Amino acid sequence: MADLPQYLQEQTEEEILNRMLGKVPSDIDKSEGSFIWDAQAPVAFMLSEAAIWAQELLRRGFASTAASDDDKFRSAELDLRTAEHGIARRAAVASSGRVVFTGKPGTKVPAGTFIATPADEISGEASIEFETTAAVILDDSGAGSAAIRAVTPGKNGNVPAGVIQVMSSAISGIASVTNPEPTRSGADTESDQSLLERFYAKVRSQGTSGNKAQYMQWANEIAGVGGVEVVPLWKGPGTVALYLLDTDKHAASPEIVTAVQKHVDPTQDGQGEGVAPAGPIVTVLPAEEVKINISVKVQRTKEKPSTLDEIRKLIEEGVTVYLKQIAFNRKDPLVRYTRIAAVLLDIPIIVDYSDLSINGNTEQQNIEIKSGQVAVLGKVSVSE
Repeated sequence: MADLPQYLQEQTEEEILNRMLGKVPSDIDKSEGSFIWDAQAPVAFMLSEAAIWAQELLRRGFASTAASDDDKFRSAELDLRTAEHGIARRAAVASSGRVVFTGKPGTKVPAGTFIATPADEISGEASIEFETTAAVILDDSGAGSAAIRAVTPGKNGNVPAGVIQVMSSAISGIASVTNPEPTRSGADTESDQSLLERFYAKVRSQGTSGNKAQYMQWANEIAGVGGVEVVPLWKGPGTVALYLLDTDKHAASPEIVTAVQKHVDPTQDGQGEGVAPAGPIVTVLPAEEVKINISVKVQRTKEKPSTLDEIRKLIEEGVTVYLKQIAFNRKDPLVRYTRIAAVLLDIPIIVDYSDLSINGNTEQQNIEIKSGQVAVLGKVSVSE
């Protein structure tokens, strides 16, 4: 917060008491323990408390200072401040994905079947439960794929491939279950910083008359949306496309895409049944993911022993952070070779590298990300 106003400065208990005693005539005993001192000390304490409350009230009255940097804290005062401009905090979103059941051909797995990840007794990690959103019947090979959704909304539902293995709902004829791909698009209740960013976007970049800024504001009102790209004249006059990312900067899930479509233009006939104005036909789409596959030879430091698997994980973390930063950045729509090389050199246990290849290209060539696309990390191969 900026400097406190003058009337809230120098308001400690000691400073207030000294000012009060200074108003007492000098011929009256005002030493500590005297009647005057004992009478004024409690008043000074209460006034200093009131000054602290006033400072806190001032802090909570402005969006920038009411917002917390703690991702686990949600400021009620920020909710009230943003609500004055029609902006509500986005709720948590359940992750989604697909699982494959195997077992006896012809076995039916009904919608609402519960499956889960195994609990880890050593680490204390709890099991994460999912449910199928549609029924599936195992084919002649004894396999069937079904869509799933996490029972509890939040990012904890974003689990890696192959970890959903437990049948919480016992079904005769089912031998096993697994998720061939990671579950995605789960999001926690919107953080203060994210809500503050949307608040600033609305009050500082006024969306009006269906301009690009307003389409972005409308899409961002839906929980789980982590990025929006607006493409005017998508298929000629009167058409608009909205490409969406989730909060992990991957392509948005079908559930998020459907929710935004219903909110913005549910009928897609130009009648203005959603928040979009009458006239344009709005189509909401998930971003197209462009895999960034990396292959590199590294020289490890001898002072700190490490494994190639440890190095691979550090490269994945660094490149993922970089790709999130450039997601939907139309001012610089390139995955830069030099930036990925910089990630390698920023890892302390890598002394040097060679034969850096990005998507099979060993030349120092950047990869252009086109409109509606987002770069996501693919496979990382590390050798010596």
